[in-house]
Amino acid sequence: MDPWEAAFLVIATIGSVGVAVGAWFQEKRRSATHLAAVQRKLDLIMDHLGIAEPVEPDVVRHLENGQTIHAVRAYRRQTGTSLVEAKQAVDRIASRLHSER
Repeated sequence: MDPWEAAFLVIATIGSVGVAVGAWFQEKRRSATHLAAVQRKLDLIMDHLGIAEPVEPDVVRHLENGQTIHAVRAYRRQTGTSLVEAKQAVDRIASRLHSER
């Protein structure tokens, strides 16, 4: 095999792998965006129906003690959500707790 052919084969292989990885990342990003949209819609439906999301007692206890950061950590442990999503959920839970009082 000619060295130029070998170099071309290596470059073509690297390019093919790069395209495949790029497509995979794009699909992953699209799936995450779609999942976030579905989650927002589900949250709106639950709010409209007055259905409260189940909350770990630790989250409520931390909020009652004024420990928002600990509540967010407990919520993340319970649900596996991102930091931003957990903070938003804990804020919703806190506002619901304050409105009940």
